[in-house]
Amino acid sequence: MFDVIVIGGGHAGVEAAHAVFRQGLSCCLVTFSTETVGQMSCNPAIGGLGKSHLVREVDALGGIMAQATDMSGIQYRTLNTRKGFAVQALRVQCDRDEYKKAIQQILDLTTIEIIEDEVVDLAVTNSKAEGVVLGSGQTIKAKKIILTTGTFLNGVMYTGDTNTQGGRVGDKSAIPLSKRLYELDLPMGRLKTGTPARIKLSSINLSAMDEQPGETPTPHMSLLKPPTTQLRQISCYITRTNKQTHQIISDNTHLSAMYSGQISGIGPRYCPSIEDKVNKFSDKDSHQIFIEPEGLTKDLVYPNGISTSLPKKVQEEFIRSIKGLEECEIEEYGYAVEYDFIDPRSLHQTLETKFIENLYLAGQINGTTGYEEASAQGLVAGINAGQKILNKPDVVFLRNEAYIGVLIDDLTLHGVTEPYRMFTSRAEFRLMLSQDTARQRLTERGFGLGLVDKATHTSFQEQEAIYQNFLTSLKKKKIIEHDKSTPAIDFLKRTDLSKSTIQKTINLGDDDQALFDRAANEIKYQGYIAKQLREVASAQKHEETTIPKNTNYTLMKGLSNEVVERLTKSQPSTLGQAGRLEGITPAAINLISINIKKNNTPSKATSH
Repeated sequence: MFDVIVIGGGHAGVEAAHAVFRQGLSCCLVTFSTETVGQMSCNPAIGGLGKSHLVREVDALGGIMAQATDMSGIQYRTLNTRKGFAVQALRVQCDRDEYKKAIQQILDLTTIEIIEDEVVDLAVTNSKAEGVVLGSGQTIKAKKIILTTGTFLNGVMYTGDTNTQGGRVGDKSAIPLSKRLYELDLPMGRLKTGTPARIKLSSINLSAMDEQPGETPTPHMSLLKPPTTQLRQISCYITRTNKQTHQIISDNTHLSAMYSGQISGIGPRYCPSIEDKVNKFSDKDSHQIFIEPEGLTKDLVYPNGISTSLPKKVQEEFIRSIKGLEECEIEEYGYAVEYDFIDPRSLHQTLETKFIENLYLAGQINGTTGYEEASAQGLVAGINAGQKILNKPDVVFLRNEAYIGVLIDDLTLHGVTEPYRMFTSRAEFRLMLSQDTARQRLTERGFGLGLVDKATHTSFQEQEAIYQNFLTSLKKKKIIEHDKSTPAIDFLKRTDLSKSTIQKTINLGDDDQALFDRAANEIKYQGYIAKQLREVASAQKHEETTIPKNTNYTLMKGLSNEVVERLTKSQPSTLGQAGRLEGITPAAINLISINIKKNNTPSKATSH
């Protein structure tokens, strides 16, 4: 028997398994193919707006995505540099093969047992998951099970009027497992995602496109374990669709699987197919396409921006109408994939299902899209499965302490009507949640949970001590202006002076650049952050007041039918969660609070 079985070797699965391992527990990971563990199924990049924040938080808690990114990164670019530090985001182009290799190398250093087989059934007794049944007929028992099936749960791929069973090209679907989940009466539905054609790099005219180099000096994704070496850095390129491209697509939209009625699942609004872009934004003459190399030694690019399910012949025609792609050779055609997901409102914030004890869900099965969202969920599921086995409190991240908390709260409270993608705008306390502050927010907690090893924690503490000494020294420095001596930190609050000007004035060396940048951001935004902290404190009482399970809202006089319906459907676990539901007024929260006090002395939420 294992402590935990993880089903699926994608981004959620590997992060869950590694979190279980770090807690000192036994873990088995079951996957269709050991060769594809850690594979990047879609675009060859990690991070980006809202997403790098999740990666850095996983990293701060000892996770592995950021490390693998640095072991395979071939271009680093910080996005939103003209905006405030809290919404800036690092995006890393990766060598697809090297990323998968890095994940597998990291897992090889653990005691995680990887089994190549298909899970065809779950062993469930009295609404408690006890193990899995493999395609080989073997039954494996475990105390906890984490399901991370990605797009493989009854996955079907569509190109024009052709459809094939599978979660991605070359891999089959998990059909028996999907049927079993329906039998267990879990609330399920269908979602859709898509991918563009893959094109031979050698067949592209890059000179006709705009070059997009990476930034220098090259940064790194992992802050907890910075890399000692990096791969050779290369450029990406930008081209655009045109009127001819749009006309070809428009003339053939009826042949797209998305528009022909074959697909019932809803696709991601923020990563639409090229058919969607042309039809929904008919006023635009062109759309940007990023030509992203798939590796240093691979003759293949990922044309980000032209995801499609049009027939192969139409794909060839519209792609070759694009500047620089006139003579291109298509290695693999684009397709849409439709798959089963489970309504995440059926989950506790630990990601354990409300209906089946010991069963946890993470990744696209919960209605999300993106590697980073999957990784964060895998970490949360792995942590909580382990903590429950160890008889320790549940681990729930709050919205004011991590984007991970925003992600899980949004999913479990609101559910999804389309594949969920993280954005900085989803976090109301985003000034406190910069991608660069993840270590300060979460590493101590990760060490306390057994997720961060002692050596890494000691190194982190030493770096913090260096920074505090630097900050003390900085606060003592003065700048003479108009024959008046003024503390240097007062200048950092001003908007009429650049950081580089102040740095030169107070004679700081290049070695202190990172320390100075951190101090400058903290000092510049300290007033705004203090305001957000006051808002957090005022809301904390509601966040800590739990609502008893199975509360009957129909018995509460004064609540409207609409409010009762919303509360009954969502079953919020705290007053804070209830208050974030659409249509729930402060007056309704007051009534619920009064009823809780009347019927029950409220306990404090054990989120830590």
